[in-house]
Amino acid sequence: MRFIAIILFISSACFGQTNSYQVSFENAVHHEALIEVTFPDLALEPLTVRMSRSSPGRYALHEFAKNVYAVTATNSAGEQLEILRPDPYSWKIMGHDGTVNLEYTLFANRGDGTYSQIDETHAHLNMPATFMLSEELKERSIQVTFDTDNMPEWKIATQLKHLQENTYFAPNLYYFLDSPTEISDFDLRQFTLNGENIRFVLHHPGKAQEFDTYFEKVKKIVVQQKEVFGELPEFDYGEYTFLACYMPNVSGDGMEHRNSTVLTSFRSLGEGGMERNIGTASHEFFHAWNVERIRPESLEPFDFTEVNMSGALWFAEGFTSYYAPLTIRRAALITPEQYVKDLAETFNYVWNSPAREYFSPIEMSYQAPFVDAATSVDPVNRENIFISYYSYGSMLALALDLKLRKNGLTLDDYMHLMWEKYGEPEDPYDLKDLQTTLAEYANADFAEDFFSKYIYSSNMPDYENLFETVGLDLKRVSENAFFGTFVTQDDEGFFISGNPAKNTPVYQAGLNEGDRIISINETILGADNDWKEELEKYEPGDSIELVIERFGKEQTKIVILAEDPAYSISINEDAPKKAKQARADWLSKK
Repeated sequence: MRFIAIILFISSACFGQTNSYQVSFENAVHHEALIEVTFPDLALEPLTVRMSRSSPGRYALHEFAKNVYAVTATNSAGEQLEILRPDPYSWKIMGHDGTVNLEYTLFANRGDGTYSQIDETHAHLNMPATFMLSEELKERSIQVTFDTDNMPEWKIATQLKHLQENTYFAPNLYYFLDSPTEISDFDLRQFTLNGENIRFVLHHPGKAQEFDTYFEKVKKIVVQQKEVFGELPEFDYGEYTFLACYMPNVSGDGMEHRNSTVLTSFRSLGEGGMERNIGTASHEFFHAWNVERIRPESLEPFDFTEVNMSGALWFAEGFTSYYAPLTIRRAALITPEQYVKDLAETFNYVWNSPAREYFSPIEMSYQAPFVDAATSVDPVNRENIFISYYSYGSMLALALDLKLRKNGLTLDDYMHLMWEKYGEPEDPYDLKDLQTTLAEYANADFAEDFFSKYIYSSNMPDYENLFETVGLDLKRVSENAFFGTFVTQDDEGFFISGNPAKNTPVYQAGLNEGDRIISINETILGADNDWKEELEKYEPGDSIELVIERFGKEQTKIVILAEDPAYSISINEDAPKKAKQARADWLSKK
């Protein structure tokens, strides 16, 4: 979200045009907050207020209004005002005298990058999920006071400007809604880099020594990501804040914001989080450049009333997903062997998916409103028609990086150029700008070839050749028989638990999710059987006869097993010297 102007000096005169919020947490044990809002100096009547339906960094609808109730409004004299409901998301306040004092209760019990959570351990606030707003007053400044009298040990961490005690400031509505806040008995570590203060706030049940170790890892990642772009962004108020909550009562997530990020995980640092949470921290900090400032025009301005669709998420999210583990490797937090091995999972997911038959990376990006924490009750066919733009984009970034390196160029320098042209001046880009900039950096033919084959179409790059240039081997995992979907065992036996992907043996045999497998080649499957062991008895090309139960009736299906399509990626220790040097240049500290 772009921040148009920062008000560093606030005079007493401007507060007449300032909307003020106060939040208290007396009933935190039952996940409630009491929120009071004052809208002064109103020229319009009636005043319409609403809850957001979307949240920065998310692309689907979330309908935050469902958790708001006990709404009342008074005028400057304390007299009750009439409230109408024109739609499920808004409240129309009638007959005010130029001032509206609004009060409501919020229920909040999901701690992640989109929703809010209030309990005895913390108040984890994502602003769109928490605060009513008036779109007509979006240019007004905002003050918010967090009343923590009932929780005296709680401290406040946010990218909002601190005014005094528990009161904070935003220059406009957009900035306010983009400013998540963690209020708890958290720990804090910080360091200065290039004149910018980098803070890491951690609400966790762990030890101080664990946090110290983890923070040193984060510092190394920050430095390596800065090297890609040559500089840190100029953060508002000179500060960037990681708002991390690694508690058993939260849901795993990460969400970027202009000068901060939300990091949530149920894994504490001492219980696997030291290794498993660091990837999210790396991903979200890279967004401080790519998405927050190198920003798609299609997301500008962000619309809090509707879904936000962009065809550039393969770049915005996908290229960020490429750099997250790469900069962890460059920070020497994992070995080259581990980094290369981990590439295979995403590689196999993307390139073995039948979804490329239907959608290009741009069109995959258009699916975000249906998949990005979106909810639905009807079954979907995602296994066949969708590849995550995070994963798809990361594999395209890998291919582009290796293609550039063959020509003595790097993706780092392309990203640096995107930063200089669009990020630093905060001039949003469109899809054509991505290609034009690549043409400027490499050449027009190179850019045209890459975009026409892999962005506007769904072709697969020649990875075997590209990997050879950096001394990597791409090989089939095994020659084992391949069935094609998940089979799960429960108390009643075995059943197909995944939607079969197109062109797999199980799909071609006409099997579906939910089918119960009674026997395989006349062998009745019982509690003592193991599906993996049963499958290992056969080879690719073998036919197996399955008796299944579907809708209460038995059917016989013939499955012709295939060869496992999965690949492994590994370091070739016998690669030529030139390839080894290219690999070192790619994966080593900058």
